[in-house]
Amino acid sequence: MISAEIELKAQFYDLDPMQVVWHGNYPRFLEEARCALLDKIGYNYPEMERSGYAWPIVDMRLKYVRPIRFAQMVRVIATLAEYENRLRIEYRILDAQSGETLTKATTIQLAVAMPSGELCLETPPALVDRVRRLLS
Repeated sequence: MISAEIELKAQFYDLDPMQVVWHGNYPRFLEEARCALLDKIGYNYPEMERSGYAWPIVDMRLKYVRPIRFAQMVRVIATLAEYENRLRIEYRILDAQSGETLTKATTIQLAVAMPSGELCLETPPALVDRVRRLLS
């Protein structure tokens, strides 16, 4: 499948009182990697909107394996796992130096036709065609 990777450094403003990255900041890290993946596919949020679809996240799951600490460099890898009926992206957050897994996550997005708000049961061709071009 198609993957994209970003690297980031945990900042002071990411931390909670226990001096580790607050759990609520992890979705932001996932979003950065998801945008890199969607850019690679050529179907990021502006292209989604131009194609007439919104793609809300309907499910997000995170498994915190080890904490991220201040100034720690991490790699966030986003991999397209499904795209034909829904957009399922799997994530791994790794320590940039050791490669140790720190977090595992998954998001699921569904296509919604704009402006009707109708849920699509199949992925629109605007995304399917782009993915298939990259895979071929």
